[in-house]
Amino acid sequence: MAELSHFDASGQAHMVDVSEKEITSRIAVAETTVTMASATMDHVLAGTAKKGDVLGTARLAGIMAAKKTADLIPLCHPLPITKVGIELTPDETTSTVRIEATVKTTGQTGVEMEALTAASVAALTLYDMLKAVDKNMVISGTRVILKDGGKSGRYEAV
Repeated sequence: MAELSHFDASGQAHMVDVSEKEITSRIAVAETTVTMASATMDHVLAGTAKKGDVLGTARLAGIMAAKKTADLIPLCHPLPITKVGIELTPDETTSTVRIEATVKTTGQTGVEMEALTAASVAALTLYDMLKAVDKNMVISGTRVILKDGGKSGRYEAV
């Protein structure tokens, strides 16, 4: 098992020193799913939720969240994010919305946390905007599905 990089020799949490790492292009993609009642999905597809455009608002929330990740995750480096893309894909047959967040940068550390934060906040925004009609929604399956760039190379989820 790899050594945990966020702890020093005495076991104290610290921010990892990336100053000697090579600057490379980096990308991370994370996904999550929101499952809801079919009547709730009808509101999503028809655009009739009382709070407005739930998919558009969730997309913006995810983009904003990626840019604020270092403010939320204590040991996360602030990064010059070059792209955030949020895809929200409703599936009427399963009453789910799949959220995929893609984050890119050129830097000395990866953007996995930014992608995970973006996907998570987009899902939370969907929940917030639809909770008046469905408090039983489930957010699940949050994970990194792709990471590339840097010393550790490429990772793709199976």
